[in-house]
Amino acid sequence: MVSVNLCADQFALMLAAPGQLVSVTHVAADPHVSVMAAAARGLHLNRAQAEEVHALAPDLVLAGPWTSAYTVSLLRRLGIAVTVIPDVRTLDDVPDALRATGTALGREADAEAMAASFTADLDTLRAAARDAPGPRAVLHNPGNYTSGTGSMADQILTLAGLSNVAAEAGIAGGGWLALESMVMLAPDMVIGAEPYPGASRAEEVLRHPAARALAGPGRRALLADSDWVCGTPHVLRAAAHLRHAVERAP
Repeated sequence: MVSVNLCADQFALMLAAPGQLVSVTHVAADPHVSVMAAAARGLHLNRAQAEEVHALAPDLVLAGPWTSAYTVSLLRRLGIAVTVIPDVRTLDDVPDALRATGTALGREADAEAMAASFTADLDTLRAAARDAPGPRAVLHNPGNYTSGTGSMADQILTLAGLSNVAAEAGIAGGGWLALESMVMLAPDMVIGAEPYPGASRAEEVLRHPAARALAGPGRRALLADSDWVCGTPHVLRAAAHLRHAVERAP
């Protein structure tokens, strides 16, 4: 079996039997975006090109909703079975993606057990969040990108007992919140992504004096992109990390 999508990689690496998965995308080995990077070691790394996948002679290919339609179509015309793992847009979609992967891999029992564990942990975090609503927080990413209502990140903030300032600004899904607007909204906490190696102009705004002033001692939390780039069970780890940050805040 071969996976040609980062999020499909994550589910496959969680559920595949030893030796069942032979190749994942090259980004699956990058710990900055892949929570399963360690598990990807030793596997062939592909770039989701139909020609290289065909050369591996897989009996099954896992793709995602955003995988190139040309690649999926060509693989199917070449007689290779392709299963598209459904997109995870909300926390409640995670069990369905686990079950879809489990069915494709013939690992239904393992997928069901993982789905049940995720649902139980999710219910526990939701109950705790309802009991203790917390401070107002903003997600501040390179280029002033943030996440508002309807996003997975917004749901994670809610699980952590936080109120999303981007929602107050009227941002739905993903969007940009100008630094001036963020200062005027005066969030209690600033949540940012861990910096990447090297440097980019988009990251400069994270070091702006105004952003630093907002993110004073105890008011800033860093999250690894790998925990929530894809909607896997690991998103709950991001929520728990934020909840601990809230509890430690002055």
